[in-house]
Amino acid sequence: MNRIRSSASGRIPFSVEFSPPRDAAAEARLWRAVREFERLNPAFVSMTYGAGGSTRDRTVRVTGQIAEETTLLPVAHLTAVGHSIDELRAMCGAYADRGISNILALRGDPPGDPLGEWVKHPEGVEYAEELVRLVRDMGDFHVGVASFPEGHYRAPDLEHDTRYLVQKLRAGAEYSITQMFFDVEDYLRLRDRVAAHDPEQAEKPIIPEIMPITSLRSARRSLELSGSHLPRALEERLRRAAGDGPEEDRAAVREVGIEVATEMAERLISEGAPCLHFITLNFARATSEVLANLGTSISARV
Repeated sequence: MNRIRSSASGRIPFSVEFSPPRDAAAEARLWRAVREFERLNPAFVSMTYGAGGSTRDRTVRVTGQIAEETTLLPVAHLTAVGHSIDELRAMCGAYADRGISNILALRGDPPGDPLGEWVKHPEGVEYAEELVRLVRDMGDFHVGVASFPEGHYRAPDLEHDTRYLVQKLRAGAEYSITQMFFDVEDYLRLRDRVAAHDPEQAEKPIIPEIMPITSLRSARRSLELSGSHLPRALEERLRRAAGDGPEEDRAAVREVGIEVATEMAERLISEGAPCLHFITLNFARATSEVLANLGTSISARV
């Protein structure tokens, strides 16, 4: 992927994240979102990879279709968990065969329980740093990695987490995309930690990931699986919007979620973020509303 940078006018690009569909209805919904975002011309789109490689075949197939049938630039997720080195190489080959040269190299979550014990495949790799090197050695791939504004939940502290990120960048990663977060200060502190640790690696883009909240229940589930947190004031704001009834007021929660995502995006733009990456859950509407709120602050592909 070409290096992502701000334009002279201060407008920055955006990108979006999709997930492989589970059935025909979900696939139809995904393609509706794909076509809507194609019209909006994001810098790139990423396709996730299920815990333990559970969506491997669908991820390869759908990412390949996006590469072949749309004008979008796909970034394919690749995880180390549950795969031998031979299988990882085969995956890289499968992506290359579909014209995909951009890979997000991830250690990955264990199948069944994403927060459970991480067990290395006996013929695989232990760390994302090793996966970065493996992918780079496979050919002309552009490689990104994950970063964690609040620190990875398996890292003993932020110092260790920063060290791991810098090692991945030194191994050949060209950029990182953060875990979702809801306090911009966490992103800014991550950026400062990388700069303090290795100024050369700090030149590589750290792309903030934003999830516009449309349901408090689903947001809490996503947070539980990711190890991220809602700031107390935001959680209370969303809880008030949800109401005290047996069913949350989705419209009210959604309104707050769009407003918060817009506020975060505006702050990130002002702080010089290189790109805004949106979790879409394979829907276009919420992200499109945030982009409309941002207006001329957002540019098309660079």
